[in-house]
Amino acid sequence: SSASLASAAGSLEADSLSLLLEYGVDANVPKHSGHLPIQRAAYRGHFLALKNLVPVTNFDAIKESGISPIQSSAAGAHPQCLKFLLKSEFDVSFMLDQRIRKGYDDRCKSALYFSVSNGDICSTQLLLNAGALRNQDPVSCLQIALRIGNYELMNLLLQHGANVNYFCRVNTTHFPSALQYALKDEVMLRMLMNYGYEVHLCFDCPRGNASHSQYVTDGWTSTAIKDTTVSVPGGFICWCFTASILHTTK
Repeated sequence: SSASLASAAGSLEADSLSLLLEYGVDANVPKHSGHLPIQRAAYRGHFLALKNLVPVTNFDAIKESGISPIQSSAAGAHPQCLKFLLKSEFDVSFMLDQRIRKGYDDRCKSALYFSVSNGDICSTQLLLNAGALRNQDPVSCLQIALRIGNYELMNLLLQHGANVNYFCRVNTTHFPSALQYALKDEVMLRMLMNYGYEVHLCFDCPRGNASHSQYVTDGWTSTAIKDTTVSVPGGFICWCFTASILHTTK
């Protein structure tokens, strides 16, 4: 049955899976959860099962399920499976269907987002080399790398065209949001500068010559995301940042 096939794909029973396929069990029938056997095998990292399922899985069934095995292997952090799927010409830029995204608080879309969230350098490199889109997720992949403080991931993303001047949708600022993670990290700060961070926006005060109340903290409100490195008035950040840049560029 299709349930038995899904169970075999999610376990290490490669022989059982081969036997079920040999007897004609359809690999394109999803479980009650909507997942196909190929997605279970990719997520669990069962390479032999995956090799057996790729030739018998229909792309239309994958599209209908709303999730690609590329995303499954990236989410499970299995670069060997990911590499095989990419060589098998699965679409590296397949985006999660809207109904699947609703299950994630951050509404993530891409396989790249999963690999970066896992801190998985190998999978991230594979996806980027294959042409994965870097700036498609509502929460920037670069923001995730900055948040976890992984220099290698940051550098990989920036080298492949991640937008260093992204604006976070949660904790909005007048200047590009990446700065909030780099205020106490000189290496991170220099990396952002080297990849084209728009420094001039940090010198541009939206209030101009108007009065600046010490209690006004636009961009750093009480609803700020919890992983924000610091939470201080926006004017103070601009001043400190300006002083730092002037000091390091003299």
